[in-house]
Amino acid sequence: MAAAAVCTLLMAGAPAASPESAGRRARATALAYNLDYEEATREMEAAVRADPRDTAAERGLAMIPWLLISFRRGAVTVDDYLGSISKPNVALRQPPADLAERFHTHIQRALQSAERLVAARPRDPDAHYELGAAVGLQASYVATVEGRVLGAFRSARRAYDAHEEVLDLDPARKDAGLIVGMYRYIVSQMSLPVRMLAYVAGFGGGKERGIAMIEEAARYGGENAADARFALVLIYNREGRYGDALQVLAQLQREFPRNRILWLEAGATALRAGRPAEAERMLTEGLERLTADARPRMFGEEALWLMKRGAARLALDRRTEAEADLRRALTLDARKWVAGRANAELGKLADLRGDRATARRLFERARDLASQDNDPVGLRAANRWIDEAYHR
Repeated sequence: MAAAAVCTLLMAGAPAASPESAGRRARATALAYNLDYEEATREMEAAVRADPRDTAAERGLAMIPWLLISFRRGAVTVDDYLGSISKPNVALRQPPADLAERFHTHIQRALQSAERLVAARPRDPDAHYELGAAVGLQASYVATVEGRVLGAFRSARRAYDAHEEVLDLDPARKDAGLIVGMYRYIVSQMSLPVRMLAYVAGFGGGKERGIAMIEEAARYGGENAADARFALVLIYNREGRYGDALQVLAQLQREFPRNRILWLEAGATALRAGRPAEAERMLTEGLERLTADARPRMFGEEALWLMKRGAARLALDRRTEAEADLRRALTLDARKWVAGRANAELGKLADLRGDRATARRLFERARDLASQDNDPVGLRAANRWIDEAYHR
């Protein structure tokens, strides 16, 4: 899900793609969204062999290592992108060298192929779409993996221009509205000085128009419709439209039933919406899926599940179960912001027991961990209760 927030994976096919390549590419994309990364890689490689001219297949071979890097960092959830767009709370460890090399090799091939398409057919909307999709993915990688949000600016502007050209050439191509809408939304969330710079550079703004364009892309039924829905989950959460986010998540769960992270996101969204019983049910179901799933886990994944369920159980006043989840979460490897929020929930429990000294110490620990991992949501929650006892 992200260029400073979440961005696009855009798997629409190149104009010259063979039926075999297009079919294999579609299967590979579904496998990737179901967290079956090895199978997705093999299927995407087969798509390239079936048609070396398929620009989207080369782009898919870049997309998969990008997803894997984010997965291994534990940085693929909505929580990672609820803070400042220009300073995402993503812990930036160096990506594995083999995955970084795979990304750069295949994105360069995809870019070269797309540029040849545009040179050969300058009035073809499909050619401009391919170019925008490739440079959009490049911008997403620079922003989320390298942590250089402003460093992604040039590629982002080029992607935006390419897909605006698609819409100029063929206004019915609502799928091209995904990149344009995402960048409109992102610009609207920037600080005023950066927003002014973006306007001067040629980006359009407008939060409402940006969201509407992404919604149109999701309804359009193109090959990037799922990408648009993933983007909407993030945006609806940022905008407090939790019911809308849950509806989209339910659709994605039906579409990608092996992606257990969708149950985590649904539980977290229900918790933000103040629906703890629903959150606890979804998170318990998801933890059962996690236990039964032999595939690799996201970094810190079990701790994140337990922290979320512990928070839901505390909201339901199931204190013993909540404390067990939260203390178990703190024994596991996890992102610092996850440990910070677990400490904050334990601070609430201490306050409910009347132990203000312990509660304050836990809230201070939560504040420090949130600051270290750039978690503004967790930081605000911890600061609220440092000097005031938590009460239900």
